[in-house]
Amino acid sequence: MRRLGLLLTAGTVALTLVVTVPARALIVFDPNNYVQNVLTAARELQQINNQITSLQNEAQMLINQAKNLANLPYSSLQQLQSSIQRTQLLLAQAQRIAYDVQQIDRAFSTSYAPAASSQSNQALVINAQSRWQNSVAALQDALRVQAGVVGNLDTNRIQTSALVTSSQGASGALQATQAGNQILALQAQQLADLTAAVAAQGRAQSLEAAQRASAQDQGREQLRRFLTPGQGYQSQDVRMFH
Repeated sequence: MRRLGLLLTAGTVALTLVVTVPARALIVFDPNNYVQNVLTAARELQQINNQITSLQNEAQMLINQAKNLANLPYSSLQQLQSSIQRTQLLLAQAQRIAYDVQQIDRAFSTSYAPAASSQSNQALVINAQSRWQNSVAALQDALRVQAGVVGNLDTNRIQTSALVTSSQGASGALQATQAGNQILALQAQQLADLTAAVAAQGRAQSLEAAQRASAQDQGREQLRRFLTPGQGYQSQDVRMFH
């Protein structure tokens, strides 16, 4: 009986301990809840990755925009302007009959005008000398302009090489465009030099042709006076026309 009582007492104590254990001490695993938590975390991680990718794309876009807006580090403008100014200066230094419409009109109404019977022999001689001096001066001017154009060739070669190199190494659209514009400016400068050389050569040829035409006209007047009695035409005057 005593042993039975001890067993009943021990069972009662054990039952009491089991009943009094707190509910929170029991761990229960819910697989459905676990799966939902994992999926939620995965979705949040994907959103973070998408945001990082978006920020990287925006950063690259800004870098590309900065490259496209970057100025070309090389400029040939000053050298091209100097070349054009040298050529313009040579044209502005044209002797006697310059590149001026009014001055040309005055010359052709005097020195190159048709010989008139009212002109004195001395006036005819002075006009002939003036035309000859105009032709010589125009030829000298043409040679000086041509020499200046040839002098610009070396500068143009250096600028062409530098601009082509800059164009090939352009990091963005703006640099490539600026390099292309400067190459076009160089070509315009070369065309300006060519125009100046052609104009100077044409001026010399025109004055030489005008001199020959006026010499023929005054030669006829010279012959008429020589054959007309009482004109007082001297042999030295005749020599001045040739």
